[in-house]
Amino acid sequence: MSDTHISIIIPVFNEEKTIQRLLNRIRENQPGLIEEVIVVDGGSRDNTVKVAEECGAKVIQGKAKGRASQMNEGANSAIGEIIYFLHADSLPPKNFDSQIKSAIAENHIAGCFKLRFDDPNPLLKLFAAGSGLKTTLVRFGDQSLFVKRSEFELVGGFDETLTVMEDQKIVRDLKKLGRFKLLDDHVVTSARKYKSIGIIKLQVIFTLIWLGYYLGISQEVLVHFYKSVLKQSGQ
Repeated sequence: MSDTHISIIIPVFNEEKTIQRLLNRIRENQPGLIEEVIVVDGGSRDNTVKVAEECGAKVIQGKAKGRASQMNEGANSAIGEIIYFLHADSLPPKNFDSQIKSAIAENHIAGCFKLRFDDPNPLLKLFAAGSGLKTTLVRFGDQSLFVKRSEFELVGGFDETLTVMEDQKIVRDLKKLGRFKLLDDHVVTSARKYKSIGIIKLQVIFTLIWLGYYLGISQEVLVHFYKSVLKQSGQ
């Protein structure tokens, strides 16, 4: 395993429209720090796998459903000692790899970037501004996550019993082991769901799921609520 390079893990499901753009962005940042890009497929029915392979990514077929499981599978097969988890509909900033390496060199065990949406809507700018707060309560997967392999393994990876909020839990667990770095640069993520469902409506949904998680409401109930709302919105 390499202690100086980064393995990038991207969980996907029907992302043929976004994965090529992301992989091209990653390829632009290749000063020798990126060891590999692993795309973990969750059973896509479109051309996601084909596109990812054509772009040079290593593709793994996930053995179980769920983003947590996919990310763990990717990490288990990774060879770098720094693991970087990215969503398929997000774009990391320029020189993200060197920024991650610098944070690790400064004795941070993990960290993430701030968030920005690919839409100038003022409400989305406001929602994204919350990612700059230094509290675990606003740490979500679309900000991406980098972590030293050793600490990732110590916390047991992502909790596969969680379908939602797995990102919140792993950040809380990691902070118990060492320093977590919130980088000043931004990951740009797609606003497609906000545009499709409605900006205020989707933010209310996310807030209710977040609140329900901390109130101890079961994953089954939270997931059913989310899926039922999406179904009503024609998703």
